[in-house]
Amino acid sequence: MKVGIIVGTRPEIVKMAPVVRACAARRVPFVLIHTGQHYSYELDGIFFEQLALPKPHVNLGVGSGSHARADRRDDRAARAGAAARAP
Repeated sequence: MKVGIIVGTRPEIVKMAPVVRACAARRVPFVLIHTGQHYSYELDGIFFEQLALPKPHVNLGVGSGSHARADRRDDRAARAGAAARAP
């Protein structure tokens, strides 16, 4: 079994950083999934770097748009990403 860690916004990246580190330290298998909602280094890449987080295993590339549209894309992409990473 793997732990799925999904982040999309800067606050989520910051909040989930300790969870990512704990999984790595304890050798708990995990999949880091980034929604790709912010697609510039300045908006999220710098947080991964400064918090010493690994590159996400999956980037859904959701981008911008309406919340409803993004939610639908997130749901479909997360399911596809999870299926691709299933043990």
